[in-house]
Amino acid sequence: MTQVNLVKLCVGADSICDLETWQAARLARGEEHRHVTRMWPKRADDILNGGSLYWVIKGVIQCRQRILRLDEVTGHDGTRRCAIVLDPTITRTTPAPRRPFQGWRYLAVEDAPPDLSAAAQRDNALPPELESKLSEIGVL
Repeated sequence: MTQVNLVKLCVGADSICDLETWQAARLARGEEHRHVTRMWPKRADDILNGGSLYWVIKGVIQCRQRILRLDEVTGHDGTRRCAIVLDPTITRTTPAPRRPFQGWRYLAVEDAPPDLSAAAQRDNALPPELESKLSEIGVL
C-alpha cells in the first residue's frame, strides 16, 4: 500500500485565516472538521495511509490537514457521499500555484509542497500571491 494525498479548492476562503475561522465555527457547534464531497475516492486505502488534504486558496496550495477517515454520509437527496474527516491542525505549506479545477484530485507524495518550518508557520508576513511568485523563481 502506498500513500497519496488529495488536493481541493477551498471555495469561499480568501486566506488560511478564513479556513480556520470557518472550521472553528463548526467545532463550536459540536461538528467535526470534515469536507463532504460527491465522489468516493477509489484509492481510499492509500489516502488513509497517512494522506492529507491540501487546500488551494486563491489559486495557491497554502496548507494541509491530515485525513483521519472517510465516512459515508447520505445527502438530502438520498445520494451517497463521502465525508473526508480531517485533523483539526492546519499545517501551512510552501506555496504552490494550482489552476482551478472541480472536485478534488489525487496528489502524489512527491508532488506535494513541503511543510513550512515551525518559525515560518507562525510568521504570516508575506501575502500568499507574493510567496507563490517567490517560490516559482526559487527564492523561497
